[in-house]
Amino acid sequence: MKPPVHDASARQHSGEPSSGLGPNGGRKDRLKGLALAELDGEITGLVDQSTQELRRVWRTLHHTGPPLGLSRDLIIRGLADKLQQRAHGGPTPALRRRLRILAAESEKDARSFDPRGVLKTGATLVRQWARTHP
Repeated sequence: MKPPVHDASARQHSGEPSSGLGPNGGRKDRLKGLALAELDGEITGLVDQSTQELRRVWRTLHHTGPPLGLSRDLIIRGLADKLQQRAHGGPTPALRRRLRILAAESEKDARSFDPRGVLKTGATLVRQWARTHP
């Protein structure tokens, strides 16, 4: 039995035998694995930085300071998202357009969203536990 692999490149492999090397001798795949490992290292390193350093990195990546009142955890998540977008691309123009429309509807009238998910005033929530049979 092989020991588990704990690196970023492990995500790329399904565990099945390789069908052989591509036309470039597998070089592109190795470079991709290195880039993923590098990105994972950058994101992991954010946790070890001070809040002041995180704000500096935010300014570098976003060209503006982080919003006031943003917690350290959210700053780290925002930075990780930005780093991933730079490496893998961001949302498509169609998705951005859809999000803008939803945000505008939300600002215009909060009732424009599906009301089936909203509880009525006075509703009682009851939790039922699944019974296990011996």
